[in-house]
Amino acid sequence: MKINKSINLSLDQFINWALYDKNSGYYMKQNPFGKEGDFITAPNITRLFSEIITIWLITFLKSLGSPKKFNLIELGAGNGEMIKVICETLENFPEHFSSCKFMIHEKSQYLIKEQKKNLKSKKITWIQDLEKNYTSPTIFIANEFFDALPIKQFFKRQDDWYEKFVDLGNPKDVKFNEVKTNIKLIEEKLNFEISKEQNVIEYSPEAFKYLKVIGNIIEKNKGGILIIDYGYLDRKMQNTLQAVNNHKYTNILENIGESDITYNINFNLFQKFINQNKNLDTLVTTQKKFLTSMGILQRAEIVSKDIAFSKKTDLFYRIRRLIDEKQMGELFKVMLIKTKNNKFHTGFQSD
Repeated sequence: MKINKSINLSLDQFINWALYDKNSGYYMKQNPFGKEGDFITAPNITRLFSEIITIWLITFLKSLGSPKKFNLIELGAGNGEMIKVICETLENFPEHFSSCKFMIHEKSQYLIKEQKKNLKSKKITWIQDLEKNYTSPTIFIANEFFDALPIKQFFKRQDDWYEKFVDLGNPKDVKFNEVKTNIKLIEEKLNFEISKEQNVIEYSPEAFKYLKVIGNIIEKNKGGILIIDYGYLDRKMQNTLQAVNNHKYTNILENIGESDITYNINFNLFQKFINQNKNLDTLVTTQKKFLTSMGILQRAEIVSKDIAFSKKTDLFYRIRRLIDEKQMGELFKVMLIKTKNNKFHTGFQSD
């Protein structure tokens, strides 16, 4: 990637440039999903993942009174595989299928082209602006969306806070540096106390914007957002910044524009941010608990009844990837944001 910057960029500015620069950003010029890409997401491991999400969606719609019209918006649809399977599965429930307006919110024009190749349904539209007037209940699905948003990092050194920057002055020696900052001013802008009892702060300003906009839509029109992403629930934030290239971890400051830059979501922070709105509620569980409580193993038994043993073995191997505690089962969390007066909790039952 050609570097034509001669200044310090804050970490989130650098990530935004490396991932979303319209000419050479990572997500703007290639399809990073699948074996040929840098990572494989759950919908591409097995279609049962998206089928289970559809079954969950149908049960959630019942909690909204089975609306005659509703919006389903996928945030960052990757190669389009998840919404494709959701469409196909929902066709088996004609009353919901005909009620649904399917939408994708995608930043990458390259990925929009890939999605359009994969998606033949005329019911799907692409939207850029989420802040339009929705008159129907709206349900958002975000699978590995928030981890791809640029983040800021701050580190406490004795009693002072320092923000992480990237020095692009020498293209052959790109390096991190830190700039002293007034964390109270940051918190005033956010209208959110983020530094209490922390030594590391890691958050995405863009994620907070999305959560605020989506929270307002849910509050106004009912609905919810289902977030599936890797992350943790500790109150203490950690430095989880990482880069991935060809399914392996790599140096963030090397091969800029050729590697994915990501981080682990602090779901506790998301909860605190959402809880500022007294009309909204959050539920969170692990991917293992969510998928097993929604019956993914029983579904696998049904679909594998009449298939060859080798295919059945392959199917259960794929499901194990999704629910095994040492693989995606514990690392990935599932969060639902909904209105407080909706007592729905399917998929989030406690033990």
